[in-house]
Amino acid sequence: MPRVLLTRRIPSSVISLLHPDAHVDLYEGGGAIPRDELKRRLADKDALICVLTDRIDGDVLDAAPALKIVANIAVGYDNVDVPAARARGVAVTNTPDVLTEAVAEFTWALILGIVRRVAEGDRLIRADGWKGWALDFMLGAELRGKQLGIIGPGRIGRAVAARAPAFGMSTVFATRDKGLDRLLVTSDVVSIHVPLAPETRHLIDRRALARMKRSAFLVNTARGPIVDEEALAWALGERLIAGAALDVFNREPDVPSALREFENVLLTPHLGSATRETRTAMAELAVRNVLAVLRGDEPLTPVRA
Repeated sequence: MPRVLLTRRIPSSVISLLHPDAHVDLYEGGGAIPRDELKRRLADKDALICVLTDRIDGDVLDAAPALKIVANIAVGYDNVDVPAARARGVAVTNTPDVLTEAVAEFTWALILGIVRRVAEGDRLIRADGWKGWALDFMLGAELRGKQLGIIGPGRIGRAVAARAPAFGMSTVFATRDKGLDRLLVTSDVVSIHVPLAPETRHLIDRRALARMKRSAFLVNTARGPIVDEEALAWALGERLIAGAALDVFNREPDVPSALREFENVLLTPHLGSATRETRTAMAELAVRNVLAVLRGDEPLTPVRA
């Protein structure tokens, strides 16, 4: 019977899809599985279902001679050395499409939250700092008539853009190498939706931040390392931008103390796809990829990078 390692708990209804066709080994230690334990448990496994905090490189793959598939529960796959897997005949899959709407919705939650100072107001009340209504108290900005700049016109970027007319916003798109400078200069909200790759690491650096309007907001629900966090702290300190909303960070779960000090920064713990419906669908797609490969079929959503 094929053996499958799960590095995180997923809904029991989804785990049941693996039975009776496979034996399931579930890591229940909480948090990321230690690297040595990952390698030890993989020694006799045919399939691995993992998450984006699990680093799957050549060293790990060498510890799993029978491995046929790495099913990553994420749309991104920068945590997996895809060329190394391919060289060893191991398929790599991700979970695209199923999280598009959830991430798009959450992106708008961050946009509204930072522009209208929602979290800041919540903190003020909890600290007993609200002294009453005033005409000029905690003024935010309106979205109507403003421009939304989307870096990355993929599935999620387009889903975010589809919601912009409801707020009276116009939308412009850019990629890493086309239209980015103009987008930064003209947009009131800049939202990042490109995958993490060597060419997009620190795409938003000091130069990019200095090009933005002083009244503009930066939103990142993609991958943390796309934004140079030191550069962002510098730009905020110099008041070069109005604020930022971040759901992802360079070295999660660590968040730089410099960013936590700013009232005009909204921070969330990688919640973009965190709905019951979407996380279940992501896990189910990963499991169905595993079952397909174990049957000898092509995976449903292979990574072809």
